[in-house]
Amino acid sequence: MRYLPLNTQDRSAMLASMGAASIEDLFVDIPEEARLSGPIHGLPMHAPEMAVERHMKALASQNLVAGDVPFFMGAGAYRHHVPASVDHLIQRGEFLTAYTPYQPEIAQGTLQMLFEFQTQVARILGCDVANASMYDGSTACWEAISMARRITKRATALLSSGLHPHYVGVAKTMARFTGDALVHQAPSLTAETDIAGLIGQIDKNTSCVVVQYPDILGRVEDLSALAHAAQAAGALLIAVVTEPVALGALRSPGEMGADIVVGEGQSLGVGLQFGGPYVGLFGCKQKYVRQMPGRLCGETVDAEGKRGFVLTLSTREQHIRREKATSNICTNSGLCALAFSIHMTLLGEKGLRGLAQVNHAMAVTAAERLEKVPGVTLLNESFFNEFTLVLPKDARSIVRALADRKILGGVSLGRLYPDEAELANGLVVAVTETATVEDIEAFATNLEELLA
Repeated sequence: MRYLPLNTQDRSAMLASMGAASIEDLFVDIPEEARLSGPIHGLPMHAPEMAVERHMKALASQNLVAGDVPFFMGAGAYRHHVPASVDHLIQRGEFLTAYTPYQPEIAQGTLQMLFEFQTQVARILGCDVANASMYDGSTACWEAISMARRITKRATALLSSGLHPHYVGVAKTMARFTGDALVHQAPSLTAETDIAGLIGQIDKNTSCVVVQYPDILGRVEDLSALAHAAQAAGALLIAVVTEPVALGALRSPGEMGADIVVGEGQSLGVGLQFGGPYVGLFGCKQKYVRQMPGRLCGETVDAEGKRGFVLTLSTREQHIRREKATSNICTNSGLCALAFSIHMTLLGEKGLRGLAQVNHAMAVTAAERLEKVPGVTLLNESFFNEFTLVLPKDARSIVRALADRKILGGVSLGRLYPDEAELANGLVVAVTETATVEDIEAFATNLEELLA
């Protein structure tokens, strides 16, 4: 029997208090074409369990699985080898069943893990302090923009053209409700980034400058000059890292002066998982810690002088008055943060640097081979494990044709920027330690045949 605790009178009273005439009024922000007017087409109202299992397996078999074919997709989600010990440890009962600690004094293991996670994140991002994770990189990016507004009392954010378009989309969605002005334009297929242009746009109304490192096209830029220019104008520099393995080889954004560094932690410990769940990273300078969203775990001693862990800071709406909250994100990606932390611990500093070197070396090998394909141009002058190719035709058709040949050959810019015709021939290629020389050769050979 369905549990329906509210009667018609209760619902009417609730709607009246919100100023809504009906429940349908609560969905006005959802476009009409995106709403369901009835049951999902094609699905039966009920079916035997075995029939459902058979049907779901048939649907799953239509997927082209990342681990089964040459894989060169990236653009914010990367395939890395995750040691089997990561999955084994996160499935231990004390971790797998643990929710975010509302009674932290009885969750010492969870708090210690989060404390270690924060330490690792702060070190790789080059920040003084990091929180216990956010939902994912895109929401962490928006939270950083919101944090900059609170700190600077300004409401115009400059978003680099190299910022992932999905991150831009999340920021635009949230800015509708906060009044923040977002200045952004699509990237150009050039080897140069828009650092100089961003510096020229900074003024007295700028709350922050948001730049991705490496950017959506794989380009790598020194952020020092941008950090100096933003701070000289009273604004903050927010750096976004979607591939944390890169920080095993590149200078961290914090070292270059970034005030807030956020990112996506999926690359370490967390599989692709059809797009989620992932884990957002968030770090900042010590002086801004009280404006940092989410939660912060700290180390202390108990009444007997023994080492212990506590929930040091949690300025979110569940714990303090809503108007004083820094965020309405009410939890952290605990299990994914644990997977990240275990993988980082297994690697250590030396291992992370070694993994980064292997990634870069394989990417260089791939770039050199693919650039030899007639008609193909390598856009980047610098990159880590991801770069952009300019093809002689629309990359979307090539990506589909490669998939038909059992090769997942990158992400087309036409897919990311469907309204930007000048980007249609761009193809973002990611190469990690999971790619082999044979995979690269198969990619290049098939690409050459398709472009002939």
